[in-house]
Amino acid sequence: MPQSQQEEDEGDVVEIVTTGDRDVVDEGHFSSESAKILIGEIMGCNRDLENIKQNVNDVQNKMKNIIDVLRRV
Repeated sequence: MPQSQQEEDEGDVVEIVTTGDRDVVDEGHFSSESAKILIGEIMGCNRDLENIKQNVNDVQNKMKNIIDVLRRV
C-alpha cells in the first residue's frame, strides 16, 4: 500500500462518543481494548434490536388474533 494511502487510512481518531458513563476512546488513541468495547456495544445494540423486533411481531400477532375474534362476532 502506498505510504500516502496508508496514512490516509490510519488517520487520527479524534473522538468516539461515550457510551453510558464510560469513555470508549481517548483523543488520538485507539487500542484493541477500545475495539472490544465498541464491539460489545454493537452486540448489545443488536440484541436490543432483535428483542424489539420480536416484541413487534408478538404485538402484530396479538392484534391479528383480536381482529379475527372481532370478525367472528
